[in-house]
Amino acid sequence: MTESQGAYPQQQHSHSAPVNPEWPPPPSYESPAAMNPAPAPEPKRRRPRGPVALLAAVAIVAAAVGGATAYGFQELTGKDSVASAGTTTNVVPVGKKGDVAAIAEAVSPSVVEINATLGNGSSTGSGVIISSSGEIVTNNHVVSGAQSIKVRTSDGKSYTAEVVGTDSSKDLALIKLQGASGLKPAALGDSSDVQVGDSVVAIGSPEGLTGTVTSGIVSALARDVTVSTDEGQGQDQGGDGQWPFQFGGRQFNGDTGSSTTTYKAIQTDASLNPGNSGGALIDASGHVIGINSAMYSSSQQSSSSSDAGSVGLGFAIPVDTVKSDLAKLRAGSGS
Repeated sequence: MTESQGAYPQQQHSHSAPVNPEWPPPPSYESPAAMNPAPAPEPKRRRPRGPVALLAAVAIVAAAVGGATAYGFQELTGKDSVASAGTTTNVVPVGKKGDVAAIAEAVSPSVVEINATLGNGSSTGSGVIISSSGEIVTNNHVVSGAQSIKVRTSDGKSYTAEVVGTDSSKDLALIKLQGASGLKPAALGDSSDVQVGDSVVAIGSPEGLTGTVTSGIVSALARDVTVSTDEGQGQDQGGDGQWPFQFGGRQFNGDTGSSTTTYKAIQTDASLNPGNSGGALIDASGHVIGINSAMYSSSQQSSSSSDAGSVGLGFAIPVDTVKSDLAKLRAGSGS
């Protein structure tokens, strides 16, 4: 066999491979999942850590603290919680801050007229509602020695009241209306924030004129005011219906007697008259910052230089003193 003849079988053998039934090779099998892969999962969103998240966290904490404060006060006292600036929304709209008309409208329903029958006569004063069930803070000298007490609210309703507790050392008293509910308590502010020159509004019942509103400023702070602690001392001996007190070494409105007490007071030039005692002194936001307690108004015109001039001499017990004394007043006595 020639070399060329021997080559054909080799070529024929080499051509035998394409005859294989597996050729061309079948397409490779792919599962449906492989052919249609699922979309890649979205990356997890991170919590924002900027100012928005911080503000949200602060708001939640503040709300929790505020709620706990109100709840804690109620649990400790076992009574209706007193509305205070820290747990109460704005008494007047922010845009109406300092507006006397707005303050009067908001707070007048929380101020009452008090008429007490005494063994030797009667006395008229004012009071501030501090709970919806009818707890009212007033001056001790308004109800001291009272045999019976009648209270009239701003809507004209009349109630009988009983004395719960008194504190002659601070000239404070707590009375409770009988059968009252759904009353509007005043929002008690923070007298430690009060500054000389702050605008204030006074609401009370001078001369029995219920719901009288006057305004002025804070004239001074921490004034030493001395009043009587004698049971039933009541109105001054001269019969002009003014409560006697001492200030700056002088007697005003009569003799305070031999038994007296001195407290630190807020001085104001808001017009106060007999009957304003126990009423509210209110700041520009509508929060009570004091209980009006002593005032001087000349009973007659005087030509002497020492008595001449504008009469704008009124004093109020700081509301922080009221709040610190409230638990003991509720228990039946003060400190």
